[in-house]
Amino acid sequence: MTKLEDIVSLCKRRGFIFPGSDVYGGFAGTWDFGPLGVMLKKNLMDAWWHYFVEMRDDMYGIDAAILMNPRTWEASGHTATFADPLVECKECKSRFRADKIAAGIAESVTTDEFLATHTKCPVCGKENWGPIRKFNMMFRTHVGAVLPEDTQDNPDLAAQNIAYLRPETAQGIFTNYKNVIDTIYPSLPFGLAQQGKAFRNEISPRDFILRDRECSQMEIEYFVAPDTWEANFEKMRASQHDFLEQVIGLPSDHIHEYDVPAEDRAHYSKRTIDFMFDYPGGEEELMGLAYRTDFDLSNIQRASGKSMEYRDKVTGATFIPHVIEPSIGVERLFLAVLSSAYTEEKVDGKDESRIILKLPENLAPYKFCVSPLLKNKPELVEKAREVYEKLRTKYTFVTWDDSGNIGKRYRKQDEIGTPKCVVIDFDTMTDDTVTVRDRDTAEQIRIEINKL
Repeated sequence: MTKLEDIVSLCKRRGFIFPGSDVYGGFAGTWDFGPLGVMLKKNLMDAWWHYFVEMRDDMYGIDAAILMNPRTWEASGHTATFADPLVECKECKSRFRADKIAAGIAESVTTDEFLATHTKCPVCGKENWGPIRKFNMMFRTHVGAVLPEDTQDNPDLAAQNIAYLRPETAQGIFTNYKNVIDTIYPSLPFGLAQQGKAFRNEISPRDFILRDRECSQMEIEYFVAPDTWEANFEKMRASQHDFLEQVIGLPSDHIHEYDVPAEDRAHYSKRTIDFMFDYPGGEEELMGLAYRTDFDLSNIQRASGKSMEYRDKVTGATFIPHVIEPSIGVERLFLAVLSSAYTEEKVDGKDESRIILKLPENLAPYKFCVSPLLKNKPELVEKAREVYEKLRTKYTFVTWDDSGNIGKRYRKQDEIGTPKCVVIDFDTMTDDTVTVRDRDTAEQIRIEINKL
Protein backbone atom coordinates (compact mmCIF):
# COMPACT_ATOMS: atom_id res chain seq x y z
CA MET A 1 0.00 0.00 0.00
CA THR A 2 1.28 3.46 -0.91
CA LYS A 3 2.56 5.47 2.03
CA LEU A 4 2.34 9.25 2.24
CA GLU A 5 6.07 9.50 2.96
CA ASP A 6 6.76 7.72 -0.37
CA ILE A 7 4.75 10.39 -2.21
CA VAL A 8 6.48 13.21 -0.33
CA SER A 9 9.90 11.73 -1.09
CA LEU A 10 9.13 11.34 -4.79
CA CYS A 11 7.78 14.90 -5.02
CA LYS A 12 10.96 16.44 -3.63
CA ARG A 13 13.36 14.07 -5.41
CA ARG A 14 11.85 14.65 -8.84
CA GLY A 15 10.85 18.31 -8.60
CA PHE A 16 7.10 18.15 -8.09
CA ILE A 17 6.77 19.84 -4.68
CA PHE A 18 9.24 21.38 -2.23
CA PRO A 19 8.68 22.59 1.36
CA GLY A 20 7.92 26.32 1.36
CA SER A 21 10.96 28.51 2.11
CA ASP A 22 13.02 25.31 2.33
CA VAL A 23 16.38 27.09 2.24
CA TYR A 24 15.45 28.92 5.46
CA GLY A 25 14.19 25.84 7.25
CA GLY A 26 10.65 25.88 5.87
CA PHE A 27 7.43 27.62 6.86
CA ALA A 28 4.64 25.47 8.27
CA GLY A 29 1.63 24.91 6.06
CA THR A 30 3.25 26.18 2.85
CA TRP A 31 4.54 24.28 -0.17
CA ASP A 32 6.24 25.32 -3.41
CA PHE A 33 5.51 23.59 -6.70
CA GLY A 34 8.61 22.73 -8.70
CA PRO A 35 8.97 22.46 -12.50
CA LEU A 36 7.11 19.14 -12.84
CA GLY A 37 4.57 20.04 -10.17
CA VAL A 38 3.64 23.23 -12.01
CA MET A 39 3.06 21.25 -15.21
CA LEU A 40 0.91 18.59 -13.54
CA LYS A 41 -1.05 21.22 -11.61
CA LYS A 42 -1.67 23.21 -14.79
CA ASN A 43 -2.83 20.07 -16.61
CA LEU A 44 -5.31 19.35 -13.80
CA MET A 45 -6.66 22.90 -13.83
CA ASP A 46 -6.84 22.97 -17.63
CA ALA A 47 -8.72 19.65 -17.66
CA TRP A 48 -11.26 21.01 -15.15
CA TRP A 49 -11.70 24.25 -17.06
CA HIS A 50 -12.10 22.44 -20.37
CA TYR A 51 -14.68 20.02 -18.97
CA PHE A 52 -16.79 22.44 -16.97
CA VAL A 53 -16.43 25.70 -18.92
CA GLU A 54 -15.16 25.27 -22.47
CA MET A 55 -17.28 22.20 -23.25
CA ARG A 56 -20.52 23.78 -21.95
CA ASP A 57 -22.58 26.69 -23.22
CA ASP A 58 -24.03 27.55 -19.80
CA MET A 59 -20.72 28.36 -18.05
CA TYR A 60 -18.74 31.58 -17.96
CA GLY A 61 -15.37 32.36 -16.43
CA ILE A 62 -14.47 35.04 -13.94
CA ASP A 63 -11.30 36.07 -12.11
CA ALA A 64 -12.01 38.20 -9.03
CA ALA A 65 -9.51 40.05 -6.84
CA ILE A 66 -8.04 38.30 -3.81
CA LEU A 67 -8.49 41.40 -1.64
CA MET A 68 -12.14 42.38 -1.30
CA ASN A 69 -14.18 44.95 0.60
CA PRO A 70 -14.39 43.58 4.18
CA ARG A 71 -18.17 44.00 4.06
CA THR A 72 -18.07 40.97 1.76
CA TRP A 73 -17.06 38.72 4.63
CA GLU A 74 -19.54 40.28 7.04
CA ALA A 75 -22.46 39.69 4.66
CA SER A 76 -21.33 36.13 3.87
CA GLY A 77 -21.06 35.21 7.54
CA HIS A 78 -17.33 34.45 7.43
CA THR A 79 -16.41 37.14 9.96
CA ALA A 80 -18.72 35.56 12.53
CA THR A 81 -18.69 31.86 11.67
CA PHE A 82 -15.56 30.91 9.68
CA ALA A 83 -13.88 29.33 12.69
CA ASP A 84 -12.47 26.04 13.94
CA PRO A 85 -12.47 24.70 17.52
CA LEU A 86 -9.02 25.45 18.96
CA VAL A 87 -7.70 23.73 22.06
CA GLU A 88 -4.38 24.38 23.79
CA CYS A 89 -2.27 21.98 25.84
CA LYS A 90 -1.52 23.66 29.16
CA GLU A 91 1.72 21.72 29.51
CA CYS A 92 3.56 22.43 26.24
CA LYS A 93 1.34 25.25 24.89
CA SER A 94 0.80 23.42 21.56
CA ARG A 95 -2.47 24.20 19.80
CA PHE A 96 -4.69 21.86 17.82
CA ARG A 97 -8.08 21.50 16.21
CA ALA A 98 -10.11 19.70 18.82
CA ASP A 99 -12.12 17.67 16.30
CA LYS A 100 -8.97 16.48 14.51
CA ILE A 101 -7.10 15.04 17.48
CA ALA A 102 -10.03 13.46 19.33
CA ALA A 103 -11.61 10.46 17.62
CA GLY A 104 -15.33 10.65 17.00
CA ILE A 105 -15.63 14.32 17.93
CA ALA A 106 -17.50 16.66 15.60
CA GLU A 107 -16.42 20.17 14.62
CA SER A 108 -19.11 21.56 16.94
CA VAL A 109 -17.54 19.84 19.99
CA THR A 110 -17.93 21.44 23.44
CA THR A 111 -15.16 21.69 26.00
CA ASP A 112 -16.78 19.10 28.27
CA GLU A 113 -17.21 16.66 25.38
CA PHE A 114 -13.58 17.07 24.39
CA LEU A 115 -12.24 16.65 27.94
CA ALA A 116 -14.30 13.48 28.28
CA THR A 117 -12.35 11.84 25.42
CA HIS A 118 -9.16 11.60 27.56
CA THR A 119 -7.10 12.56 24.53
CA LYS A 120 -3.36 12.93 25.10
CA CYS A 121 -1.38 15.78 23.58
CA PRO A 122 0.36 14.57 20.39
CA VAL A 123 3.43 16.65 21.34
CA CYS A 124 4.06 16.06 25.05
CA GLY A 125 1.76 13.12 25.78
CA LYS A 126 0.07 14.86 28.72
CA GLU A 127 -3.68 15.25 29.23
CA ASN A 128 -4.08 18.78 30.53
CA TRP A 129 -6.24 20.84 28.20
CA GLY A 130 -7.56 24.37 28.30
CA PRO A 131 -11.04 25.42 27.16
CA ILE A 132 -12.08 25.16 23.51
CA ARG A 133 -12.17 28.50 21.71
CA LYS A 134 -13.41 29.42 18.28
CA PHE A 135 -10.51 30.45 16.06
CA ASN A 136 -11.33 32.49 12.94
CA MET A 137 -9.22 31.20 10.08
CA MET A 138 -9.20 34.30 7.88
CA PHE A 139 -5.84 36.03 7.43
CA ARG A 140 -6.20 39.67 8.43
CA THR A 141 -4.15 42.41 6.79
CA HIS A 142 -4.16 46.21 6.49
CA VAL A 143 -4.69 48.11 3.26
CA GLY A 144 -3.36 51.58 2.47
CA ALA A 145 -0.62 53.83 3.82
CA VAL A 146 -1.92 53.82 7.41
CA LEU A 147 0.11 51.36 9.47
CA PRO A 148 -1.41 49.23 12.30
CA GLU A 149 0.62 51.11 14.92
CA ASP A 150 -0.87 54.39 13.67
CA THR A 151 -4.37 53.24 14.60
CA GLN A 152 -3.81 51.99 18.14
CA ASP A 153 -5.70 54.94 19.65
CA ASN A 154 -8.27 55.13 16.86
CA PRO A 155 -10.39 51.95 16.56
CA ASP A 156 -12.58 53.47 13.84
CA LEU A 157 -9.55 54.22 11.66
CA ALA A 158 -8.20 50.73 12.33
CA ALA A 159 -11.46 49.15 11.18
CA GLN A 160 -11.45 51.18 7.98
CA ASN A 161 -8.08 49.74 6.95
CA ILE A 162 -8.69 46.08 7.79
CA ALA A 163 -8.94 43.61 4.92
CA TYR A 164 -8.71 39.84 4.62
CA LEU A 165 -7.07 37.41 2.27
CA ARG A 166 -10.01 35.54 0.81
CA PRO A 167 -10.70 32.16 2.46
CA GLU A 168 -12.61 30.98 -0.62
CA THR A 169 -13.07 32.06 -4.23
CA ALA A 170 -16.89 31.82 -4.12
CA GLN A 171 -17.58 35.31 -2.80
CA GLY A 172 -15.73 36.86 -5.73
CA ILE A 173 -18.30 35.15 -7.95
CA PHE A 174 -21.31 36.24 -5.91
CA THR A 175 -20.18 39.87 -5.77
CA ASN A 176 -19.88 39.87 -9.58
CA TYR A 177 -23.22 38.14 -10.22
CA LYS A 178 -24.99 41.46 -10.89
CA ASN A 179 -22.18 42.64 -13.19
CA VAL A 180 -22.62 39.51 -15.29
CA ILE A 181 -26.41 39.85 -15.37
CA ASP A 182 -26.15 43.49 -16.42
CA THR A 183 -23.60 42.84 -19.17
CA ILE A 184 -24.30 39.50 -20.85
CA TYR A 185 -27.69 38.58 -19.32
CA PRO A 186 -27.30 34.79 -19.58
CA SER A 187 -30.30 32.48 -19.54
CA LEU A 188 -31.00 30.54 -16.36
CA PRO A 189 -29.60 28.11 -15.40
CA PHE A 190 -26.02 29.29 -15.84
CA GLY A 191 -22.77 29.02 -13.93
CA LEU A 192 -19.81 31.24 -13.14
CA ALA A 193 -16.50 29.43 -12.71
CA GLN A 194 -13.29 30.60 -11.09
CA GLN A 195 -9.86 29.23 -10.35
CA GLY A 196 -7.59 30.99 -7.90
CA LYS A 197 -5.80 31.20 -4.58
CA ALA A 198 -7.51 30.97 -1.21
CA PHE A 199 -5.95 31.38 2.23
CA ARG A 200 -6.89 29.73 5.51
CA ASN A 201 -5.00 30.15 8.76
CA GLU A 202 -5.18 26.47 9.65
CA ILE A 203 -4.57 25.72 13.32
CA SER A 204 -2.57 22.60 12.55
CA PRO A 205 -1.58 22.07 8.90
CA ARG A 206 -0.96 18.39 8.24
CA ASP A 207 -0.71 15.53 5.78
CA PHE A 208 1.51 17.24 3.22
CA ILE A 209 -0.60 19.35 0.82
CA LEU A 210 -3.90 17.94 2.10
CA ARG A 211 -4.35 20.68 4.69
CA ASP A 212 -2.24 23.80 4.18
CA ARG A 213 -2.57 27.54 4.63
CA GLU A 214 -2.46 28.55 0.97
CA CYS A 215 -4.25 26.60 -1.72
CA SER A 216 -5.75 26.86 -5.18
CA GLN A 217 -9.48 26.36 -5.57
CA MET A 218 -11.73 25.59 -8.52
CA GLU A 219 -15.31 26.59 -7.84
CA ILE A 220 -18.56 27.02 -9.72
CA GLU A 221 -21.64 28.88 -8.58
CA TYR A 222 -24.48 27.50 -10.69
CA PHE A 223 -27.54 29.78 -10.60
CA VAL A 224 -30.91 28.06 -10.92
CA ALA A 225 -34.61 28.73 -10.48
CA PRO A 226 -35.60 27.86 -6.88
CA ASP A 227 -37.92 24.99 -7.86
CA THR A 228 -35.27 23.30 -10.03
CA TRP A 229 -32.44 22.98 -7.52
CA GLU A 230 -32.83 19.25 -6.89
CA ALA A 231 -32.66 18.28 -10.57
CA ASN A 232 -29.67 20.55 -11.15
CA PHE A 233 -27.98 19.25 -8.01
CA GLU A 234 -28.23 15.69 -9.33
CA LYS A 235 -26.89 16.69 -12.75
CA MET A 236 -23.90 18.41 -11.16
CA ARG A 237 -23.38 15.42 -8.89
CA ALA A 238 -23.14 13.13 -11.93
CA SER A 239 -20.76 15.56 -13.66
CA GLN A 240 -18.42 15.50 -10.66
CA HIS A 241 -18.17 11.72 -10.82
CA ASP A 242 -17.62 11.82 -14.57
CA PHE A 243 -14.83 14.38 -14.23
CA LEU A 244 -13.06 12.60 -11.38
CA GLU A 245 -13.31 9.11 -12.84
CA GLN A 246 -13.29 9.56 -16.64
CA VAL A 247 -11.30 12.76 -17.18
CA ILE A 248 -8.86 12.58 -14.28
CA GLY A 249 -8.77 8.80 -14.03
CA LEU A 250 -9.29 8.37 -10.29
CA PRO A 251 -10.42 4.84 -9.33
CA SER A 252 -14.15 4.86 -8.62
CA ASP A 253 -13.77 2.48 -5.68
CA HIS A 254 -11.61 5.11 -3.92
CA ILE A 255 -14.37 7.75 -4.15
CA HIS A 256 -17.17 7.75 -1.58
CA GLU A 257 -20.08 10.11 -1.03
CA TYR A 258 -20.92 11.46 2.40
CA ASP A 259 -24.27 13.22 2.75
CA VAL A 260 -23.40 15.76 5.44
CA PRO A 261 -26.00 15.94 8.25
CA ALA A 262 -27.59 19.30 9.01
CA GLU A 263 -25.65 19.87 12.24
CA ASP A 264 -22.30 19.52 10.44
CA ARG A 265 -23.08 21.53 7.30
CA ALA A 266 -21.73 25.02 6.64
CA HIS A 267 -24.00 27.84 7.74
CA TYR A 268 -25.04 28.61 4.16
CA SER A 269 -25.89 25.07 3.05
CA LYS A 270 -29.22 23.28 2.96
CA ARG A 271 -27.63 20.15 1.50
CA THR A 272 -24.01 19.12 1.09
CA ILE A 273 -22.37 16.01 -0.31
CA ASP A 274 -18.69 15.57 0.44
CA PHE A 275 -16.81 13.48 -2.10
CA MET A 276 -14.37 11.52 0.05
CA PHE A 277 -11.22 9.86 -1.27
CA ASP A 278 -9.03 7.05 0.05
CA TYR A 279 -5.72 8.86 0.48
CA PRO A 280 -2.60 7.06 1.74
CA GLY A 281 -3.31 8.35 5.26
CA GLY A 282 -6.99 7.41 5.21
CA GLU A 283 -10.30 8.74 3.93
CA GLU A 284 -10.43 12.55 3.57
CA GLU A 285 -12.59 15.07 1.74
CA LEU A 286 -11.62 15.60 -1.91
CA MET A 287 -14.36 18.01 -2.97
CA GLY A 288 -17.77 19.24 -1.96
CA LEU A 289 -21.13 19.82 -3.63
CA ALA A 290 -23.42 22.23 -1.79
CA TYR A 291 -26.89 23.67 -2.25
CA ARG A 292 -26.46 27.24 -0.96
CA THR A 293 -30.11 28.30 -1.57
CA ASP A 294 -30.31 32.08 -2.08
CA PHE A 295 -28.27 32.68 1.07
CA ASP A 296 -25.42 34.62 -0.52
CA LEU A 297 -27.34 36.74 -3.01
CA SER A 298 -30.00 37.63 -0.44
CA ASN A 299 -27.33 38.70 2.04
CA ILE A 300 -25.62 40.82 -0.61
CA GLN A 301 -28.96 42.43 -1.49
CA ARG A 302 -29.58 43.30 2.17
CA ALA A 303 -26.05 44.55 2.83
CA SER A 304 -25.60 46.52 -0.38
CA GLY A 305 -29.15 47.73 -1.00
CA LYS A 306 -28.87 46.58 -4.63
CA SER A 307 -31.28 44.15 -6.22
CA MET A 308 -29.98 40.66 -6.93
CA GLU A 309 -33.19 39.55 -8.64
CA TYR A 310 -33.21 37.82 -12.00
CA ARG A 311 -35.97 38.42 -14.55
CA ASP A 312 -36.97 35.27 -16.41
CA LYS A 313 -36.67 35.82 -20.17
CA VAL A 314 -39.78 33.78 -20.94
CA THR A 315 -42.24 34.39 -18.11
CA GLY A 316 -41.01 37.78 -16.93
CA ALA A 317 -41.09 36.52 -13.32
CA THR A 318 -38.48 37.99 -10.97
CA PHE A 319 -36.74 36.11 -8.17
CA ILE A 320 -33.38 35.68 -6.51
CA PRO A 321 -31.73 32.58 -8.01
CA HIS A 322 -30.65 29.67 -5.86
CA VAL A 323 -27.17 28.24 -6.15
CA ILE A 324 -25.52 24.84 -6.60
CA GLU A 325 -21.81 24.93 -5.75
CA PRO A 326 -19.21 22.31 -6.68
CA SER A 327 -15.89 23.21 -5.05
CA ILE A 328 -12.57 21.40 -5.23
CA GLY A 329 -9.08 22.13 -3.91
CA VAL A 330 -6.40 21.70 -6.55
CA GLU A 331 -3.84 20.44 -4.05
CA ARG A 332 -6.21 17.74 -2.78
CA LEU A 333 -6.89 16.67 -6.36
CA PHE A 334 -3.15 16.74 -7.07
CA LEU A 335 -2.47 14.42 -4.11
CA ALA A 336 -5.32 12.09 -5.09
CA VAL A 337 -3.91 11.78 -8.62
CA LEU A 338 -0.36 11.18 -7.37
CA SER A 339 -1.38 8.57 -4.80
CA SER A 340 -3.51 6.74 -7.38
CA ALA A 341 -0.72 6.77 -9.96
CA TYR A 342 2.15 5.81 -7.64
CA THR A 343 3.15 2.19 -8.26
CA GLU A 344 6.08 -0.02 -7.29
CA GLU A 345 6.72 -3.11 -9.43
CA LYS A 346 9.31 -5.87 -9.40
CA VAL A 347 11.65 -5.82 -12.39
CA ASP A 348 11.43 -9.11 -14.30
CA GLY A 349 14.34 -11.38 -13.58
CA LYS A 350 15.96 -8.99 -11.11
CA ASP A 351 15.89 -8.56 -7.35
CA GLU A 352 14.86 -4.93 -7.58
CA SER A 353 11.75 -2.82 -8.10
CA ARG A 354 10.94 0.26 -10.11
CA ILE A 355 8.72 3.19 -9.18
CA ILE A 356 6.19 4.13 -11.84
CA LEU A 357 3.92 7.13 -11.80
CA LYS A 358 1.07 5.80 -13.95
CA LEU A 359 -0.45 9.18 -14.72
CA PRO A 360 -3.18 9.44 -17.36
CA GLU A 361 -1.56 10.68 -20.55
CA ASN A 362 -3.59 13.92 -20.53
CA LEU A 363 -2.12 14.81 -17.13
CA ALA A 364 1.51 13.68 -17.47
CA PRO A 365 3.98 16.60 -17.35
CA TYR A 366 5.78 15.20 -20.40
CA LYS A 367 4.23 13.05 -23.13
CA PHE A 368 7.55 11.98 -24.65
CA CYS A 369 11.19 11.83 -23.62
CA VAL A 370 13.68 11.81 -26.49
CA SER A 371 17.21 10.43 -25.98
CA PRO A 372 20.26 9.49 -28.02
CA LEU A 373 21.43 6.01 -26.99
CA LEU A 374 24.93 7.45 -26.37
CA LYS A 375 25.54 11.15 -25.80
CA ASN A 376 29.18 10.95 -26.90
CA LYS A 377 28.21 10.03 -30.47
CA PRO A 378 27.58 13.32 -32.33
CA GLU A 379 25.61 11.67 -35.15
CA LEU A 380 23.16 10.12 -32.66
CA VAL A 381 22.78 13.39 -30.76
CA GLU A 382 22.15 15.32 -33.97
CA LYS A 383 19.51 12.83 -35.14
CA ALA A 384 17.88 12.77 -31.70
CA ARG A 385 17.68 16.56 -31.71
CA GLU A 386 15.97 16.41 -35.09
CA VAL A 387 13.35 13.97 -33.76
CA TYR A 388 12.95 16.06 -30.59
CA GLU A 389 12.21 19.21 -32.58
CA LYS A 390 9.71 17.39 -34.82
CA LEU A 391 7.80 16.05 -31.84
CA ARG A 392 7.73 19.49 -30.23
CA THR A 393 5.89 20.91 -33.24
CA LYS A 394 2.97 18.60 -32.41
CA TYR A 395 3.26 18.04 -28.67
CA THR A 396 4.12 20.89 -26.30
CA PHE A 397 5.26 18.62 -23.50
CA VAL A 398 8.34 16.84 -24.82
CA THR A 399 11.56 16.55 -22.81
CA TRP A 400 15.17 15.79 -23.67
CA ASP A 401 17.38 13.51 -21.57
CA ASP A 402 20.93 12.36 -22.27
CA SER A 403 22.14 11.99 -18.67
CA GLY A 404 23.50 8.67 -17.44
CA ASN A 405 22.94 5.37 -19.19
CA ILE A 406 19.68 4.47 -20.91
CA GLY A 407 18.51 2.31 -17.99
CA LYS A 408 18.78 5.20 -15.54
CA ARG A 409 16.91 7.46 -17.95
CA TYR A 410 14.08 4.95 -18.15
CA ARG A 411 13.86 4.80 -14.34
CA LYS A 412 13.75 8.59 -14.10
CA GLN A 413 11.03 8.93 -16.74
CA ASP A 414 9.01 6.14 -15.07
CA GLU A 415 9.12 8.09 -11.79
CA ILE A 416 7.93 11.36 -13.31
CA GLY A 417 5.18 9.67 -15.33
CA THR A 418 6.36 10.09 -18.94
CA PRO A 419 4.24 7.67 -21.03
CA LYS A 420 6.73 7.11 -23.88
CA CYS A 421 10.51 7.17 -24.23
CA VAL A 422 11.90 7.56 -27.75
CA VAL A 423 15.49 6.39 -28.25
CA ILE A 424 17.69 7.06 -31.28
CA ASP A 425 20.31 4.35 -31.80
CA PHE A 426 22.68 3.17 -34.56
CA ASP A 427 19.89 1.38 -36.45
CA THR A 428 18.14 4.76 -36.74
CA MET A 429 20.97 6.01 -38.91
CA THR A 430 20.32 3.29 -41.49
CA ASP A 431 16.55 2.68 -41.46
CA ASP A 432 15.09 5.87 -39.91
CA THR A 433 13.33 3.93 -37.16
CA VAL A 434 13.45 4.55 -33.42
CA THR A 435 12.75 2.53 -30.28
CA VAL A 436 9.63 3.56 -28.36
CA ARG A 437 9.35 2.24 -24.80
CA ASP A 438 6.04 2.15 -22.95
CA ARG A 439 6.11 3.41 -19.35
CA ASP A 440 3.57 1.01 -17.86
CA THR A 441 4.58 -2.24 -19.56
CA ALA A 442 8.27 -1.49 -20.29
CA GLU A 443 7.67 -3.04 -23.72
CA GLN A 444 9.63 -1.66 -26.68
CA ILE A 445 8.73 -1.41 -30.34
CA ARG A 446 10.45 -0.07 -33.46
CA ILE A 447 8.63 2.55 -35.46
CA GLU A 448 9.46 4.86 -38.35
CA ILE A 449 10.19 8.43 -37.34
CA ASN A 450 7.52 9.83 -39.67
CA LYS A 451 4.91 7.66 -37.90
CA LEU A 452 5.71 8.83 -34.38
